[in-house]
Amino acid sequence: MVIASFVSPYRSTRDFARQLIGDFVEVYVKCSLETCMKRDPKGLYHKALAGEIKDMTGIQDPYEEPLSPEVVVDSERESPDECAKRIMAKLLRLGYIKGEEIEH
Repeated sequence: MVIASFVSPYRSTRDFARQLIGDFVEVYVKCSLETCMKRDPKGLYHKALAGEIKDMTGIQDPYEEPLSPEVVVDSERESPDECAKRIMAKLLRLGYIKGEEIEH
């Protein structure tokens, strides 16, 4: 199993990855633009607003929310631990992991 995290703002890119990979579980980590900006340790959003960065997702470039991800976690309402548990539970239900593989 491989877990990869990508900035993938376009549905077409995610659809292509799904076709290419086959066994693909899309996890949508839902978060408002305002919260993303507050959490931004490098200040990239503020640089984009100042015109220092072009084509920043959510500022000059759109983000297309997934239409039917296998898992949705709301990082504004759920703790990182709750999000991880939700993802692991889905992977268990889908048969990608076994119960004994989940660390308690």
